[in-house]
Amino acid sequence: MTDLEGLRVIITGGAAGIGAVTAKEFTAGGARVAVLDVHTSTDARVLGLVCDVTDDESVGAAVAEAAASLGGIDVVVNNAGIGAQGTVEDGDLDAWAKVLDVNVLGAVRVTRAALPHLRASERPSVVNMCSIAAIVGLVQRAAYSASKGAVLSLTKAMAADHVGEGIRVNCVSPGTVDTEWVSRLLSNADDPALERATLEARQPTGRLVPPQDVARAVIYLASAASGSVTGTSLSVDGGMANVQLPRPVVAGGDR
Repeated sequence: MTDLEGLRVIITGGAAGIGAVTAKEFTAGGARVAVLDVHTSTDARVLGLVCDVTDDESVGAAVAEAAASLGGIDVVVNNAGIGAQGTVEDGDLDAWAKVLDVNVLGAVRVTRAALPHLRASERPSVVNMCSIAAIVGLVQRAAYSASKGAVLSLTKAMAADHVGEGIRVNCVSPGTVDTEWVSRLLSNADDPALERATLEARQPTGRLVPPQDVARAVIYLASAASGSVTGTSLSVDGGMANVQLPRPVVAGGDR
């Protein structure tokens, strides 16, 4: 990770979960990090800025302050996001609009504000946080899946638009990650142990994805090690998207 030394990074939604772990990994490698979040980061090694990615003025001010404090911006990690449960019948359209506003337009607002700084950088990169939900149908995740499908398409379009400027754009698509958010969901289940086992079994590796694995994928895509990579989605999902395990043998030899 030596090529992270001096890299100037902004991470949205970096006060907790995947974002916080990603910030920690970047700073451990020598990068300078600003965390933009509606909550204040408790990590003393980063510049914590309160920012609402659904508000243009808030985004503009936070990105400007980050660039001034860091001396520029080399990497944008669009990690801020919210979850949603339900089918297309569930939730009013305002709830759907909120998910799309945070998960999709949040990335648009932050990247727009950061583009002048990225154009001035010698190592510009944007990494969006996508999801396995963008490419695999998951029950009770209609709005969330729609938002992440948009993030995947947005990533490819942004990569095409800015490759001529030397700005690489990629995304990471995690499976179910072992974060505080997932822990809260499990604690509200009728049988938390059974629900956790179900989530673990859904991924071929048989375990939830450690947030450090996602963070290191982000760092790879942001670093010089991936200098020839753009417009790519890197799956960190325990094999969920691409590995099909055989079903157990049942009576009659059917598989």
